[in-house]
Amino acid sequence: MIKIAFFDTKEYDQKLFNEYNEKYGYEITYLESKLNKETAPLARGFDVVCIFVNDVVDKDTIEILKECGVKLIALRCAGFNNVDVKYIDDSIKVVRVPAYSPYAVAEHAVALLLSIDRKIYKAYQRTKKYNFTLNGLLGFDIHGKTVGVIGTGKIGKVFAKIMKGFGTRVIAYDVYKDENAAKEIGYEYVSLDELLRESDIVSLHCPLTDDTYKILNQETMAKMKKGVYIINTSRGKLIDTDSLIQKLEEGQIGGLGLDVYEDEEEFFLNDMSNSYIRDKDLSILLSMPNVVITSHQAFFTKEALNKIASDTFENIKDIFEKGSCENELKVK
Repeated sequence: MIKIAFFDTKEYDQKLFNEYNEKYGYEITYLESKLNKETAPLARGFDVVCIFVNDVVDKDTIEILKECGVKLIALRCAGFNNVDVKYIDDSIKVVRVPAYSPYAVAEHAVALLLSIDRKIYKAYQRTKKYNFTLNGLLGFDIHGKTVGVIGTGKIGKVFAKIMKGFGTRVIAYDVYKDENAAKEIGYEYVSLDELLRESDIVSLHCPLTDDTYKILNQETMAKMKKGVYIINTSRGKLIDTDSLIQKLEEGQIGGLGLDVYEDEEEFFLNDMSNSYIRDKDLSILLSMPNVVITSHQAFFTKEALNKIASDTFENIKDIFEKGSCENELKVK
């Protein structure tokens, strides 16, 4: 029987994977701790470790997993920037869930945009106190604006399509252009500089790589329109936080919606309300009236979770029964 150690699990993970495991019959152990070089020895005796976005699978962790006899690292997410793939070899494989629900993440990006623009949270808090004034709630029409999409994978395309439905001009930047999709949806590929100069709204939908690490920084943010809105539902390290705070304080950035944060690992997905541990920059962002932050929940829909559970187990099954999987990371 295949033995799987699930790291960084919540109650909803256990409930869902237990339901799906009735079909597969794997032996599962759930661990609350995140996977890293300190916790990796807990994987001894397991065939598979199943991990999420904030687990750290670096060189040391990989070596320990190999020593423990682990044969497969199964990511229950699309991104794999937390896995140092150059240390993966034939003795241990890596699989992921590349497309659990692009609609979930794209729709959440739109929700963040509307929340900032139309001051939904401020209005909600005000009306709860029976204050029905409109002072300070002025927004703008999204219709007619220019929206810049950085990254046109599955999620970026869905977001672009939704924005076209709002009546916006959509421009996009991606190293790998999908001209057929651009024509079908109605967006235009431009250079990164042009996107930054012309966009009223910029939404990030690219993976975290060496090339995209802090793609929004002091230099690139200075090229943006004054008052630009930025949305990030991808990875926190796409944005340099120090520069972000400075540009918000200067008014260069008019609104910010984040579902991810540069140093989120200790905080996001955890209840820190009774803890004295605080992140200075995160606290500054949370205090700003034109910033809305959610806790890495863009993926969190029924449809997405079911797809994650199904594909994760199918990935594991394929690896152990066929020796390969279409969702396997191919390491050169």
